[in-house]
Amino acid sequence: MEWKDAIKTVLQDAKEPMHYTEIADQIAQRTLRAGADLGATPASTVNSILATSFKNEGDSSPFLRTSRGYYTLRSKGQQMTIGPELEAETSEATGLVNAFGMFWERSKVLWITPQPKILGQQQTGSGSVDFSEEKGVYLLHDSQGVLYVGRTTDQNLGKRLYQHTLDRLAGRWTRFSWFGVYPVEENGTLNSATPPNLDVDLVISTMEAVLIEGLEPRQNRKRGDDFQAIEFNQVEDPEVEKRRRRMLLQELSQKV
Repeated sequence: MEWKDAIKTVLQDAKEPMHYTEIADQIAQRTLRAGADLGATPASTVNSILATSFKNEGDSSPFLRTSRGYYTLRSKGQQMTIGPELEAETSEATGLVNAFGMFWERSKVLWITPQPKILGQQQTGSGSVDFSEEKGVYLLHDSQGVLYVGRTTDQNLGKRLYQHTLDRLAGRWTRFSWFGVYPVEENGTLNSATPPNLDVDLVISTMEAVLIEGLEPRQNRKRGDDFQAIEFNQVEDPEVEKRRRRMLLQELSQKV
């Protein structure tokens, strides 16, 4: 199906408004689009299709925005009280952070070069993205919680994490989380263009959101305001499994 038709199909069967990330999940699970047709950013693509429909079709759009990030079909939402400001908004602001990953496993990355692949995907079935060139902040975790907080400015995420496999923290961390400023393009590449000037309120709210998301304080009941970044799930570097098999074959041959 074309993206727009796939979105309409999912919303037609929905009993209530759906978030655009949920719409993308359903499109993948029901194989309305699959494999390469999903691209690397299916959730972002769904959001873009909806925004384009509102911009180009106006009141003729088949979609209706019920709240921030949630949509339904216009025919199903006729009985709802929808303010015009909701229909007029055509995009979801992400703030400073445009992509992030939580509690990724150190063992799923091949750390044999100073620039390892840090692979992830937006959802099951979508294309893999290499976040090694990402910039932002990161957390190292051990069995007790957050071990170390760092940032990537002059060096990218891949290089900084690689250095932590050799420094004083090398034997202590098993997982890592990261929050990146570079958004992911539909073709799976990172957009490293310099962001526009940002106001102080946005900087502060995003800093708060990153801390809440990364540290998960017990007294915080919700994520930080204005934090709409897309979370990516980790994908194991294929070379890790190949290396594991080669080592197993070597062990077996030695025993024989």
